[in-house]
Amino acid sequence: MSQGPTAAERLNDLPDHSPRVRSAVAELRRRAEAEPGQRWLQPLTDSFLVRFLRARDFNLDLAWRLLKNYQKWRIECPEISADLQPSSVLGLLHAGYHGILRSRDPHGSKVLIYRIGQWDPKLFTAYEVFRVSLITSELIVKEIETQRNGVKAIFDLQGWRFAHAFQISPAVAKKIAAVLTVYMHGNNYMQSLTEHFPVSILPQEYGGEEVSVEELAKEWTDFIMASADYLQSISLVAQE
Repeated sequence: MSQGPTAAERLNDLPDHSPRVRSAVAELRRRAEAEPGQRWLQPLTDSFLVRFLRARDFNLDLAWRLLKNYQKWRIECPEISADLQPSSVLGLLHAGYHGILRSRDPHGSKVLIYRIGQWDPKLFTAYEVFRVSLITSELIVKEIETQRNGVKAIFDLQGWRFAHAFQISPAVAKKIAAVLTVYMHGNNYMQSLTEHFPVSILPQEYGGEEVSVEELAKEWTDFIMASADYLQSISLVAQE
């Protein structure tokens, strides 16, 4: 006999305007507003708060911890989070460093691609590289499916050099480790990737049937550029 969905799954399936979802959002807002001496970087709107609830299957304690960690990380990492305008990372984007698959994986996760070889460490710092990741995460977390099912990342390490490693100091690594978990694949990455993702959603360079990585990178760059006003609104410099 199959088991029915859990309470958390049922909540995650409900629309944002559902009374149960609105009740959970109201409780999370109450905790945030009661936090002494806290100046929140973004308005505590329903659409903002529900992201943290969905990311933690509507466990209020875990969502509250995630919200506080997000706030703390943004404040303590101004090198990455102060200026989220696309112009601050335009060179990296035009180099084709980062793209997103058009389709989600079978679990509903958004799939990101990072190509280390397109990062010239003589031109771009590690802070700029990780700012690209933050910009992307701020944009895709607005999508309900991403809130529910998270993201997966493909790190293409072809072209990795010692110059890249020198850019990632212990201080930088510590800050990034607070928000990223990285899984590496072996040299036979095409076989490895197709074990995790259907070929129908992978780009041609990775043994898939979709368009090229270059085209995916251009599509995502165009989307980031079109989102400049929103990214400006959540940059720390806009809050000063």
